[in-house]
Order: sequence, then structure tokens, then C-alpha cells
Amino acid sequence: MANKKPTLKDIANVLNISTAAVSKAMQGNSRISDKTKQAVKKVAEELNYQPNHLASALRKGKSNLVGVIVPRTNSNFFSSVIENIEEVLNKKGYQIIITQSNESYKRECANIDTLLFTQVDGIIASMANETTDLSYFEKIKSKEIPLILFDRGENDLNVDYIGINDYDCSHLIIAHLVSQGKKRIGHIGGFSRSRIFNNRIRGYIDAIKKYNLPSDGELLLESSLTLEDGREKMLQLLALNNPPDAVYVAGDYAALGALQVLQENNIAIPDSMAIVGFGNEPFTGIVTPSLSTINQHSDKIGRLAAETFLALVEKTYLKQSLNKQILTAELIVRDSSRILT
Repeated sequence: MANKKPTLKDIANVLNISTAAVSKAMQGNSRISDKTKQAVKKVAEELNYQPNHLASALRKGKSNLVGVIVPRTNSNFFSSVIENIEEVLNKKGYQIIITQSNESYKRECANIDTLLFTQVDGIIASMANETTDLSYFEKIKSKEIPLILFDRGENDLNVDYIGINDYDCSHLIIAHLVSQGKKRIGHIGGFSRSRIFNNRIRGYIDAIKKYNLPSDGELLLESSLTLEDGREKMLQLLALNNPPDAVYVAGDYAALGALQVLQENNIAIPDSMAIVGFGNEPFTGIVTPSLSTINQHSDKIGRLAAETFLALVEKTYLKQSLNKQILTAELIVRDSSRILT
């Protein structure tokens, strides 16, 4: 017993009953006496028996497990989404398996393979920055496993999606900066190959045109939106012959890096340079100056993603009828972009 995992047969041998009786006792079958159920439970604990959920899932065709794939877990946005997904699904008897891609396409594919092998009942995912090949997500669809995308997703997959209107958010930010008297606005964006960052870039470009502001190509920079990216890209913008007087950054960590560079160079914020981030990370309200940012309503996105999965498995709406929910985000104006008069 010390060299192998205990099985149902081991429990049956100790109690001198059939393996089938042990299995039924563990499932709470009414035909098995309470005395036998208690005995099975006691021996299972003594032997440190762990049920084989994979084998059980294969037998029942249902695992009560839902896979969640996020680019990273050290983001308040993604951790909040996960928390709310779990809260909704736990109440319905589901457990979640959390994986992270770290923005790597290769790792994302490995995550999908692992979740499929585990026989999850569904997958809720936000794509990695590197992902352009959708074949692994098509693989999920081909197995008729519910797939719900949030925040980052691709229209070509034709699956359920929950997110915000990133294009409109850019207009909201540029309108705010213009109202504060800013006339030359730069953008540190994500990579345009990603749908959400492409939408933010398009929104920025169209809003700049709308307000007849300079649309120099040198004012638009793409990056992975890490803190170091924010520092590097802000230094690039400051090195221009005609630097911007405001910068819209498509992620809060990059915005924090940009803020640090401005402070290190003694540039007055927001008078000489205003900054607006994206994501409403917890630090945005406590840094000095506090950082203006977009609240993406991560709690609501998480709940809606979980509820969409439940609607699919409970067949409360037709599979052909996709559930694309676009939420209205909120601009939180703080000291980094608010000109005091």
C-alpha cells in the first residue's frame, strides 16, 4: 500500500465487500446502509484514498470542473474575474481549474490540452497577447465543449463573449484630456494584432481626428504594456522634438512606469504632462499623483462569464444564439489628468 495509491478494491478487501458496493456507498446510493457508508468512509480516510476524478468524469460524461485560462493572475482585473467566476459556479456545484498563459501562445496551447485531458465541462478564457493562431480554440469547439471568451477574444471564433467597448473607451479618454486643455496626445498601446488593443488604437486614432489634434505616427507606440514597457515608451516620447502634453496608456502597469519616468525627470503632472491608464488596478488610487484610469467592471464580467456557461450547459438558450455582452466602462478621473483651476 505504501508504494501505490489505494483503490476502491483495497477498501473492499478491508471490509470484505464488493468493489461495486464501495463505489455505491461513496456515491450515497440509497440501497447501501448507513452503517456500510460510514465504514467505507472510515476505511477510505485511514487508507488516504483519493477518488480518481478523471475516471469518474469519463464514466459519467461530466466532471463538474470548469477550466479558466487567463494571461496572468497577478492582475487585479483577472483575479477579480476569477473570484467572481468561482463564486457563481461553486454555488452550482462546479469547481474551477485556473491556468495562466503568461501571454505565451505555446503555454496557452498546453493549458488547453491539459484542461481537455482533465475532461472539463467548459472553458472560460482570455487570450494571450501572442495568440494569432486560433486552431487550439477551434479544437475546444470541435469537441462541443462550451467556450466563453472574456476581455480578449476573436470574432472569427464565433463563440460567446463578455467584455467592454474598448473603442468607445479611447474616445472617452481623449474627450477628457481635450477638456483639460491637452492638444498633443500620445498613446502607449498594446499590440494591434490583439482585437482589444486594436480597438483601443482605432478609437484613439479616430478620436484624435475628431478633435483635429496632431496624428503623428511617432505619438503611437505598441508594447506588451509591462511596467518596463511604460518606462521605455515614455522615454521615447520625451525624446521627440515635439513631445506630447498627455499620454493615454492602454494598461495601468505601463502607465505606472510612464508616471515614474515623468517624476524622475521632474515633469509636472498633469500640467506639463497628463497620464491616463486602463484597468483600475488597486495601486492607481494610492500612488502620487493618483492615476486616472478605466474601470472595466471585472466583477460583472466574471459573473456574466460564469452565468453564460451555466446557460449553455443548462440549455436555457439555443447554442446557435451567441451571447455577446458588451459592458459600458467607466472613466475614473484622478490627479494624473485633472487640471486644477
